[in-house]
Amino acid sequence: MSDLELSGIRKNFGDFVAMHKADLFFEAGKLTALLGPSGCGKTTLLRMIAGLEAPSEGQILLGGKDIASLSAEQRKFGMVFQSFALFPHLNVARNVSYSLRIAGVDALTRRARARELLELVQLADKGNNRIGELSGGQQQRVAIARALAQEPVIFLLDEPMSALDAQLRNDMQMELRLLQQRLGITTIVVTHDQREAMTIADKIVVMSQGRIEQVGTPQEIYHKPANGFVASFIGNANLLDGRATNSGVTLGDTHFAVAERGGFASGDRVTLFCRPEAVRLTEVAPSGNALKGMVTFVRDEGIAREIHLDTGAGHIIAEIPGSFNETIRIGDRLHAEFPVETLHLLPARPAAGAA
Repeated sequence: MSDLELSGIRKNFGDFVAMHKADLFFEAGKLTALLGPSGCGKTTLLRMIAGLEAPSEGQILLGGKDIASLSAEQRKFGMVFQSFALFPHLNVARNVSYSLRIAGVDALTRRARARELLELVQLADKGNNRIGELSGGQQQRVAIARALAQEPVIFLLDEPMSALDAQLRNDMQMELRLLQQRLGITTIVVTHDQREAMTIADKIVVMSQGRIEQVGTPQEIYHKPANGFVASFIGNANLLDGRATNSGVTLGDTHFAVAERGGFASGDRVTLFCRPEAVRLTEVAPSGNALKGMVTFVRDEGIAREIHLDTGAGHIIAEIPGSFNETIRIGDRLHAEFPVETLHLLPARPAAGAA
C-alpha cells in the first residue's frame, strides 16, 4: 500500500475557483471523509484524485510518484458513484465481474472473483439475481464489490449512501467501515453528513467554498474545531461573540474564564465555543461562567432533551439527559453554567452580511 499526497492542488473552471490551493495527505490503509456543504468543492477534489478532472495546478503523488497526468483508467482506482450506475440487464455476478471482462480476464477467473467479492459483501446467494430484485442497500454492496473487482490501490466513494433511507443508511455506514477495516484499503469518501463522517472516518477533511477549513480525527474536529464554521457544521455548537481578556473573554458585561485562549491578545474580537452537552442548567445562579436566559424551545429526543435559551449574550443550546421526572417548559428562566474546561476561544466570526 502507498500513501496518497496532494501537493499545491488547485482547480479553476474559467474564472471560478472550485478548489483553492491546498495540500493534503491520505495515509495508506485509512479511511478519510471529505466533508462539507453542497458546492464546497469536495466532489471536484475527489474527481481530480480519480483522474476524471485535471487539476489546474499541483501534484497528485501516489507512493511519491506524480500521477496527475495519468487517465482514470491508468490509475486503476475503484470508485462508487452516488447513483451506483449498475447494469439492469446483467445479473449481480456479471455486474461485479464486468470490469474484469473488459480487461480480458478469462470467464473462470471472473466467476471465481465475483463469488469471492459477493461473499465479502454478504451477497453470496444473490449472484443470479437481477439488479431490480435487490434493495437499495444490496445494490450499494454490489457497486462496492464491482469497484473492488480489480483490487484497486485507492477506493473512492462519492455520496454513496445519500439515496438510502435513514435506518438503512445507518446500517450501511457500519458495514462500509467494517469492510474497509477488514480489507485495509485506502479509502476516501465524499459526504455532506457530519454524523456519517464521524461514524466511518479515521480522518475528516472539512471543506467550505473550495477551501480546507480543518483536517483531523473525528474527536479533534468535534472537540477542538479550528473556527466557527467547523464548530457549527459538526453537530450543534454554542458560539458567542466577545472580546479576549488576559484571563478569558468578556461577553458584554459578563466575564468568562476559559480553558484555552488560543494565543489571542487582550481586546481581540473572538468567538466563545462550547458544545451543548457541556452546558449545565440550574435554577440557582452559579458562582461564575454563567448566563441567565429564558427557555424558547424544547426538543425531546428520548435519550436526551435539547433546551434552547435566549440570553443577553445570545442564543444558546443545552443538551441534558432525557427524564420522565424533569419538566422544563417554554418561558422558564434558568441559569446556564459553562464549565471552564469545556470552553475554547475561536477566531471571530464574520460580521453579518460580510462576504
